[in-house]
Amino acid sequence: MRFWKALLFGAASFPLFGADHCDCSHFPIKPKACETECARGRIDAAVKVLAGVLGSSDNGIPQDLLDKAHCIVIVPGLAKGAFIVGSEYGKGLVSCRNRGGSGWSAPASVRIEGGAFGFQIGSSSTDMIMLAMSKRGEDRLLSRKFTLGADGSVAAGPVGRTTAAQTDAQTNAGILSWSRSRGMLAGVSLEGASIREDRDDNAALYGTARENQEILSSGESAPNWAAPLIALLNKASPKER
Repeated sequence: MRFWKALLFGAASFPLFGADHCDCSHFPIKPKACETECARGRIDAAVKVLAGVLGSSDNGIPQDLLDKAHCIVIVPGLAKGAFIVGSEYGKGLVSCRNRGGSGWSAPASVRIEGGAFGFQIGSSSTDMIMLAMSKRGEDRLLSRKFTLGADGSVAAGPVGRTTAAQTDAQTNAGILSWSRSRGMLAGVSLEGASIREDRDDNAALYGTARENQEILSSGESAPNWAAPLIALLNKASPKER
């Protein structure tokens, strides 16, 4: 527990406004010089979100689900009124298991837009987490864009220590999703929303507009700026079970 608390309170808060003049809450990010600062700010925010979820055993993602997950998506800080512009709801990061199931990949960038979101967008700040629980779910996350439809491919995730009360829909879904607001985690429906790779943010982070599949499947070590996030994932679930 000390480990999670240290990360939760030690990670930098996600800046809606950067150190000087960067407004990271509206898309597209302007001025363009702020893109790298805002993209790296999301790394810090993702660490804080994940540490908060992992540090709450009774109100968190069940450990057995995390251990079975192929990939994780974290979209931090969907601030009220800040993610509606252009129908875009938020930007975040995705990491997948390395080949062989040990450790997590360097992160790639995603953005989520549209759809009938099941969380309260009137709250001051909402975070979103998704787990790909199957090869099919992983393949969808690795695609350039896909829509979360009504075909059973996505379901609201369960909350708690274990998945003892998991429903059939949750068991059969390729992707499970949660929202977190004011420290409380809940399963959330994302039907109709689309998730796509964000090559602009990849360019801000890696220097070139790389595709997500290249980053997530390369086996390359995580850059220094991503080390806290990958260390947290490796600590929480070092190997797929």
